[in-house]
Amino acid sequence: WFGVRLISEAVSSLPLLLYRRLRGGGKERATDDPLYEILHDLPNPEMTSMVFRETLQAHLLTWGNAYAEIQRDGADQVAALWPLLPNAVKPERDSSGYLRYLIRNQDGSSRTLPMRNVLHIPGLGFDGLVGYSVVQMARQSIGMGLACERFGATFFGNGAKPSGVLSNPAVVPQKQREEFREAWTKAHSGDNSNKTGVLWGGWTYTPIGIPPEDAQFLESRAFQREEVGLWLNIPPFKLGVSKAATYASVEQFAVDFVVHTIRPWLVRWEGEYWRKLIPAERRRELFAEHLVDGLLRGDLASRTTALAQQFLNGVLSQDEWREIENRNPIPDGYGQRYYRPLNLTPVDAPPTVDRAGDPLPTNGGMPGDKQGNPTPDNA
Repeated sequence: WFGVRLISEAVSSLPLLLYRRLRGGGKERATDDPLYEILHDLPNPEMTSMVFRETLQAHLLTWGNAYAEIQRDGADQVAALWPLLPNAVKPERDSSGYLRYLIRNQDGSSRTLPMRNVLHIPGLGFDGLVGYSVVQMARQSIGMGLACERFGATFFGNGAKPSGVLSNPAVVPQKQREEFREAWTKAHSGDNSNKTGVLWGGWTYTPIGIPPEDAQFLESRAFQREEVGLWLNIPPFKLGVSKAATYASVEQFAVDFVVHTIRPWLVRWEGEYWRKLIPAERRRELFAEHLVDGLLRGDLASRTTALAQQFLNGVLSQDEWREIENRNPIPDGYGQRYYRPLNLTPVDAPPTVDRAGDPLPTNGGMPGDKQGNPTPDNA
């Protein structure tokens, strides 16, 4: 549950933006396009963008597939996106070989949607069409983890004490034996586990069993967390397994989480958006992209150093720097200029000083004095 929630929340909490490519390179946010609001804010009247994507990402992680119906208006433009339950959707091909989706409604009826009206994000699969369910593939590992949970609940519910044997040298009737055992269990389990026991009538108590440290119970639980991390491609520290983790390594692990865990899911989403939601004639112009800069910001000192280097080399303007730091631009447009160091020149530019460090003439290369004035010899 934690692994699925971790990835689903990370993916859905990232801003999803619609961009327009600019002539000559670059991009800008296409906030004037109706699709921008559907992707960034409200995919349908009942859900925010985060709730919609969180739900579908959870479907994708557990069922292996995420489906949403694409509702279109009279102009054949995308009007809304509605989640579909994965167990109620079946991809199939018609007699002509075209892909379609058979939808089973809650009332038992069914309907068929063409491929263009179903947003389908598949996970890893055999045929590239339908993804595998991670839960089904990892059922043995998950079953072992559940067994550890059941054992732990019983073990600690009984006071984390090994089982034992109550014995009596005399012959005791069965009913009396059962009553004594129940009374003993009630008096020395759960919240009463640390109370001092008193035996009479010849009864003795002999503990048996394996102590938890010998059974490596806690180590087994940690191992199960690492198993979940392997199945979902989550760094161990994200699941609470922090062996030999330092502050610096955790920061690198966080970057690794974004690059290797989150990014593949984001690429799947963005590809399906581009394929199903953007008309073919506008695919060279529009594209959807998640903004992951917030997850890769790092600590303040490292971030400031990196941004300063970009600013000093003319990569960022002051306003762009302030936008990254979630600050308003400088008024009157004074923060939109780019700067560069004065001592940098292109490699192929002619030299401006001689070997002695004196300025060379600037009169088109003609010889002269240090100020570039013609001398009597070449006047």
